[in-house]
Amino acid sequence: MISPYLEQPASAWVAANELAFAIRDQYPVSPGHTLVIPKRLIADWFEATEQERQAIFQLVDEVKRQLDDEHHPDGYNIGFNVGEAAGQTVFHLHVHVIPRYQGDMDDPTGGVRHAIPWKGNYRRRTVRALSTDSE
Repeated sequence: MISPYLEQPASAWVAANELAFAIRDQYPVSPGHTLVIPKRLIADWFEATEQERQAIFQLVDEVKRQLDDEHHPDGYNIGFNVGEAAGQTVFHLHVHVIPRYQGDMDDPTGGVRHAIPWKGNYRRRTVRALSTDSE
């Protein structure tokens, strides 16, 4: 298994510790979108040791502080994909730290549920179902 993340020079890292590093995403969802990556080549979260998981989340906190100072986002999505069916395209664990901004989408209700578009706003669907049931 080859990882494009391990080809990134340390000069491209925006944060690092003993077990992980962070780089800006090459295809950002929003300004400041950052990836936190273990230095060991593992496919997904479930292969990470407890120490790697802790190191990754230490960097998530550090990256958030940087992004708060640099970009002043209104919120964040933080997560990872596991497996091709979940959208993983690079099989080296990477945690997305995605700054979110008021107005960056019409209706952010449901957050990451928008990975399956019609699941995004579950509240609207529930309200619509209730109004349909009562008619």
